[in-house]
Amino acid sequence: MPLTELLARTDLGLRQIAGPREDVAIHWVHTSEMADPVPYLLGGEMLLTAGMHLAEVTGGAPALESYLDGYAARTVAAGAAALGFGIAPVHDTVPAALAAACDRHGLPLVEVPAGTPFTAVESAVWQAVTEARHRELTRLSEAQRALAAAAARPDPAAAVLRALSRHGRGWTALLAPDGTEHGSSGPRPVDAVRAAAGRLAQVVGGDGGAGGPSSATDALPGTQLSAYALTGRGPGRQALALVVAADPHDPPAHTIAGVAAVLLSLITGPAGDRGPAATGHAAALVRLLVGARPAEVAPLLGAPLWTVVHAERRRETTGSAASLATALGTPLIAPALTAGGTGPGAGAAETEGTRAGTPAGAGALPAGGALRALVPGDREITAQPGWTLGVSAPAPVEELPAADRHAATALRRALAQHAPLVRHRAPGPHGIASLVTADDARRHARTLLAPLADSPPLLATLHNWLSLHGNWDRTATSLGIHRNTVRQRISRIATLLDTDLDDADVRMELWFALRSLDRDTAAHR
Repeated sequence: MPLTELLARTDLGLRQIAGPREDVAIHWVHTSEMADPVPYLLGGEMLLTAGMHLAEVTGGAPALESYLDGYAARTVAAGAAALGFGIAPVHDTVPAALAAACDRHGLPLVEVPAGTPFTAVESAVWQAVTEARHRELTRLSEAQRALAAAAARPDPAAAVLRALSRHGRGWTALLAPDGTEHGSSGPRPVDAVRAAAGRLAQVVGGDGGAGGPSSATDALPGTQLSAYALTGRGPGRQALALVVAADPHDPPAHTIAGVAAVLLSLITGPAGDRGPAATGHAAALVRLLVGARPAEVAPLLGAPLWTVVHAERRRETTGSAASLATALGTPLIAPALTAGGTGPGAGAAETEGTRAGTPAGAGALPAGGALRALVPGDREITAQPGWTLGVSAPAPVEELPAADRHAATALRRALAQHAPLVRHRAPGPHGIASLVTADDARRHARTLLAPLADSPPLLATLHNWLSLHGNWDRTATSLGIHRNTVRQRISRIATLLDTDLDDADVRMELWFALRSLDRDTAAHR
């Protein structure tokens, strides 16, 4: 939620009194009265405090100034987006030394009036984020369908450009390195933007694109330019580039452009250069679109086994879908709208802004740089700069839905552990699950977990908490909720199940039951 929108809420009465006035994005709200809240911040928060910790400072005004300077510096270093200071019950005004410190360190400082509870601020942010998230997911879903439909039309390249300009809300063009235009759509930009677009096309397409970047960006006042190398990359051959001019504050536009870049790479590529593997991929796609089952098109794909990769872009990178596709060595990549969840109740978490599960091919991962890719199983997958990856074990086509869930689980673990890549490890053929029949395991699981059957969020929380060895912070990160919410849910689960979740035997039995339900769900998809 943009801070300016939060400040515009008249019912809250918030007022910025220090720090930069440039708009910042608020991802969530955290309240803390600790002198050092840094260990409890993830970045992007509005940190709320009533200043109770200031009472511990002794030594007069100089000591208070020094303390507040360090407090502001630590808060900025932790990645907080803004600081909210509550008036009453401790302080009648915001300390002048705090305002000065926030000005020095570039931290927006917001005064929260006495009549506004911190929970009202938190509720306003979560409501706005949820609504924006829903609009963004709807837009991405509609754009993905429109681009796919455009690619099937008689003049697919022109149709994709039109769909991209409409859903990306900007100008799109196919440019050669010398600036020659091979098609465009949308309102034509000013000369400065057009010239910059030509320079980007030269960057990604000059000298056939050999050894050069697969994507590049440039920023002009009010415009973000992105260029993606498409076809013909090689010595002595000019490479076309897709160039998109869009609003710099519209991340979905660039996610949509990444989808279009992959489609246009397939559409504009000469059939002779694509080879039998790419031709087989296209044939498989056509068969699937007209109703064939995955197992029926598997022989056309060339590789007997495929690895599913779920990827989420890190905040510090602007890497594109096309660049990740190149790094992974596959054109079979698409944005995803919901992260593939695992375990019972994963889908219910979607209503709380957490990641939810979908079958392979039915959706996608969260916006903001999340992708799903299919990579031939014999290809080594390594960590990619700027991306967090969850990788499944190689699987045949008919088992890709399960591999998709495994990759999603691995991605959640990677995000929670702040690891660049996590691989799913399938249990061996002689694991404990092989000692019990599937029917017996299913009946036992449903009986054991019956008190949670009507509460998918509790099931999802238990599944994630156990998978992360009872770590509160990692579970909160994985689910996108506050760790206190995790604690409350786990306490509620222990009460409903009438058991001690600190007992290792209990945890093992619950995990076995949850995994049994996972396998049962997979078997019916």
